[in-house]
Amino acid sequence: MREEDAFTKQFDWQLTKRIFGYLRPYTWIALGALLLAFLNSATNRLYPFLQAQVIDQYLIPKAGSSFAALAVDERWNGVVTIGIIIAVVALLEFVVRFGFNYVLSWMGQSVLFDIRADIFSKLQRLPLAYFDRNPVGRLITRVTSDVDAINSFITDGLMTLVQSTFVVLATAVLMFQLNTKLALVALAVVPILFLALRFFQTQFRKSYREIRIKQAIVNTALNENITGMGTVQIFNREVRQRRDFDTLNSEFLAAYLKSVKWYSYFFPTVGIIGNGALAIVIWVGGGDAVRNVVSIGVLYAFTRYVFDFFRPLEDLSNVLNTLQAAMASAERIFGILDEPEVITDAANAKKIVGGFKGEVQFKDVWFSYKPVGEEVLETDWVLRGINLHVKPGQSVALVGATGAGKTSIISLVSRFYDIQKGSILVDGTDVRQIVQRDLRKHVGVVLQDVYLFSGTIESNLRMNDESIPLEKIIQACKYVGVHEFISSLPNGYKTEVKERGATLSTGQKQLLAFARALIANPDILLVLDEATANIDTESELQIQDALAKVMHGRTSIIIAHRLSTIKNCDRIIVMRKGKIVEEGSHDELLQHGGYYATLYNLQYADQELAGV
Repeated sequence: MREEDAFTKQFDWQLTKRIFGYLRPYTWIALGALLLAFLNSATNRLYPFLQAQVIDQYLIPKAGSSFAALAVDERWNGVVTIGIIIAVVALLEFVVRFGFNYVLSWMGQSVLFDIRADIFSKLQRLPLAYFDRNPVGRLITRVTSDVDAINSFITDGLMTLVQSTFVVLATAVLMFQLNTKLALVALAVVPILFLALRFFQTQFRKSYREIRIKQAIVNTALNENITGMGTVQIFNREVRQRRDFDTLNSEFLAAYLKSVKWYSYFFPTVGIIGNGALAIVIWVGGGDAVRNVVSIGVLYAFTRYVFDFFRPLEDLSNVLNTLQAAMASAERIFGILDEPEVITDAANAKKIVGGFKGEVQFKDVWFSYKPVGEEVLETDWVLRGINLHVKPGQSVALVGATGAGKTSIISLVSRFYDIQKGSILVDGTDVRQIVQRDLRKHVGVVLQDVYLFSGTIESNLRMNDESIPLEKIIQACKYVGVHEFISSLPNGYKTEVKERGATLSTGQKQLLAFARALIANPDILLVLDEATANIDTESELQIQDALAKVMHGRTSIIIAHRLSTIKNCDRIIVMRKGKIVEEGSHDELLQHGGYYATLYNLQYADQELAGV
């Protein structure tokens, strides 16, 4: 469903049933909340009834009634008795309301916990192709704002609907119990009220849709500007970006003010209808009271009940907005939960015991980033008939222009994506027939953009595997040459890492990545070395030394952008437009005078002259 369409989502019973499915483990809690809601409504409705009794029986007894002859002391005792009853009812209402609010909030937060856990688990099982298509900000919104909308539906919407229904029914019953004529008079304006509610609800729905769309646009712009703040400042785009944001923000403000306008009309309209009902009750009831047909206490109780009857109807209009928001959010949440998990373990997937020898084969591999099963056009192919054999312990460098398909080969060995045609074998077994967890356990990947999680340097190196001793971590860091740097930090290996390692240099993060890979001890190593292209010479030499050490004795496939990396590999695979066009050693390919020689003259000659 498109984002704009989701905002127009109306009540959907199937979605509501799925939301109720999350309430199933808390059925008895929900029933308890309903009982408390009923008791809360009942106790609150007793006050006007008891006040009517004290007025008619002890304060202003109706002419001719037996209570008129009561002595002052007896009337005072009656007032005290009803006062005590009201105090007991108030205490009971306090206990019931506290219990209702606590139980309802606990249940709502528990449901939120379950939904968030399900979404997070689902996201972990989805293939990388899904994240290529869906921005991170949108997915975070699903786990936060959309889940909160479901909570509002349960706690503010559903229970308010139930409680308001209890209040309306209880009030109506008590009104008819006190005086049928006045009850009918008070309810005569209800059809007019429902027509007004229907009209305003239509306007609220339009305003709500516009607000959410404008809000999404503003959030997107805000995310883009914060993420790209460096680019904004480099190109002196602050004024222009501020002007563009002000335009979007103004549209958001206008949409919100339109909603405010309709709400400003709505509450006075409901108020005038309710006050109209009150005026009619006083007019009719007052005349009956003058003729001693209706007691003063009953007339007073009715003035209270009129307000009690119309106030929940105002709340119901807000419930409809909450319901609509929940339907739109549920559509998006269950859209994630229903997303097909296209990369799954086969029924007879092979478990790896003891690791790989390290043989990697690509056999006539055709690959496109389009989801498997969708039609692939000729221009969509990223890899075209790739045949590649990497022997155990051999190091292979992939070179070629941007878009040649190098990164795709790295991703496919770890089965981050599935291929459309051909097969990829590790130790003679198709990667689609290997348990994913085992495959990725023995295949290490060092990315060009090293991702560091919030936590300490130690936790990032061990990746929260508490079974890895600190001595092994220190040994790996010494081996790749990063131990001295870590030791110089204020808290050493316990030093906190800022978001994405913002306080560390590119070279330092790259060395940490090599240490992390070495600690995991993979049998097959996949490396993207683009990050070394923009660092100082000293850091590059450290990284090249660390890379050589990590590659030693392992099958290694490297996307090479530095001549020093290429020369240290056993074989060079030259790619162009998704195909392997040449392969051999550095000297062999130069003597051949083909595409690699052209790339070398364009890209690597300066490096060789510089002694890199």
